[in-house]
Amino acid sequence: MKLATTIIRVLLGALLLFASLMFFLKLAPEPEVTGDFKAFNVGLVASKYIIPLAKGVELLCGISFITNKFVALANLVILPVSLNIFLINFFLSPESLPIAIFICFANLFLIYRYWDHYKGLIEP
Repeated sequence: MKLATTIIRVLLGALLLFASLMFFLKLAPEPEVTGDFKAFNVGLVASKYIIPLAKGVELLCGISFITNKFVALANLVILPVSLNIFLINFFLSPESLPIAIFICFANLFLIYRYWDHYKGLIEP
């Protein structure tokens, strides 16, 4: 189980790091969006801060997962982002759903594996 945890942690970290670096360094053009997702994306881009904030969180958590430092904290910080990635892809852009499912379930798996670190948070 330790090997599976390491593999999933590194894969999730690499995916988050890759996605955030692609955004910040403009290494590839933004993918063309259509339909309802286009309207949603226009709103996010118009806000000026939400996408850079989410990508910054992805960058920091990706580094954390790859270096195996502060992984328990990164699991909690990236959870809302991974849940939103899953829900956006589920409802608005189903062609990217397999990647979103991996991100969400990898995050939940890592939370399960690091559950001992969170016991202090839920004790009365």
